[in-house]
Amino acid sequence: MRSSRDADVIVVGTGPGGATVAREMARRNKDVLMLEWGASRPIKGTYLQYAGAAAIPGKGLLVTGDLCGMVRGITTGGSSVFYYGTAFDPPLAMFDACGIDLRPAIEAIRSELPLAPLSDELMGPMATRIMRSAQDLGYSWQKLPKFIDQSKCRPNCHRCNYGCPEGAKWSGRLYVDEARQQGARLVNAARVEQVLVENSQAVGVAYRRKGKIHQAYAPKVVMSAGGIGTPLVLRKSGIPEAGHDFFFDPLIVVMGTLDRIRGGREIPMAAGMHREEDGYVITDMTVPWALHAVLNAEVGRLDQVHRHAQTLAIMVKIKDRLGGRLTDRGGIRKRLTEEDKVKIYKGYAQAREILAHAGARNIHRSWYLAAHPGGTAKIGDIVDSNLQTRWENLYVCDCSVVPDAWGLPPTFTLIALGKRLARHLNSEGPAQRAA
Repeated sequence: MRSSRDADVIVVGTGPGGATVAREMARRNKDVLMLEWGASRPIKGTYLQYAGAAAIPGKGLLVTGDLCGMVRGITTGGSSVFYYGTAFDPPLAMFDACGIDLRPAIEAIRSELPLAPLSDELMGPMATRIMRSAQDLGYSWQKLPKFIDQSKCRPNCHRCNYGCPEGAKWSGRLYVDEARQQGARLVNAARVEQVLVENSQAVGVAYRRKGKIHQAYAPKVVMSAGGIGTPLVLRKSGIPEAGHDFFFDPLIVVMGTLDRIRGGREIPMAAGMHREEDGYVITDMTVPWALHAVLNAEVGRLDQVHRHAQTLAIMVKIKDRLGGRLTDRGGIRKRLTEEDKVKIYKGYAQAREILAHAGARNIHRSWYLAAHPGGTAKIGDIVDSNLQTRWENLYVCDCSVVPDAWGLPPTFTLIALGKRLARHLNSEGPAQRAA
């Protein structure tokens, strides 16, 4: 076995799971090396920066056979830089069934991070109008919990979509910064291509940077490159079954115009309802003008592009059926099933009802989008209950390991998994393989 090392642990990817593992291990005085494909430029909260990190075709933007566009953030902090700070509770029953108790980690997170619904002052006029309409109709429409330090938030701000330059919204970057303050190292523009395995044990990784192949060695390797990136690396590392039967949370945005309102600059997903029995979540979804223009233009509603400030918008996101596969080059071969479409249409009907009751006209919907790909390296399939793969000392901590779809933002869950994995990695004595 190789005796030289570059770190105690290598963390590949800096989304919520990887950033949490890095921060927790650095706090325990471990030598941590973080390798990130994306850049670390300061967050400006602009469309151009967002597009460069999340909308380049074949990199941040992937398209399915249904022409469903799936966006992921290729940057330090991953997609958490561009999410809306919404903190749905982890699905405890799902992980209990896998022998994973996330409750201690959840309790710690609640004590460490700001977690609360938005104050009335930060609720935008469009989210407020939609919430009142839904409640008038008898729906259980409530404010949603957010990982946002509201003391740093600015009213009439739409930059959650593009990254928060105020540092109010939690993202993986905050934990990366904490890890670096504790001595961890971050290498950007480093695309990991393969885990190095000797005698059935992970000993390091090979990564490409500035056109050259580099190698880094450590006794522990944690893959956190996301639901698309991680399985591709696992395949090249002797685990070819990764990247099959996954979920990607399809969604649509339903829009309607209301002449008596002037908005368009507010925090999205401020309130909504989880229709668990129907398999979808439905929330307000006010986006900046550029994204509004894309949503309308792609379905030929050019007449609505200029109505951004008068457009009420509702998102319908479903729990899709597991299926499909990833190609070896990262292409998505997955189509919506009829069951998926039934869920979308049911949510669409409710969104139309809510918008119409609010007084909106010209109600229409976007084309399909997708978010949060996962299940490509499932617990019980590719990893065990300690998140270890068949190769000893090779772990996975991102949305890949989620064993089933649940159709909700995964950030809270991934932070909890990261805390639990760091505790396991730091435990004394030989690593114990889970049954």
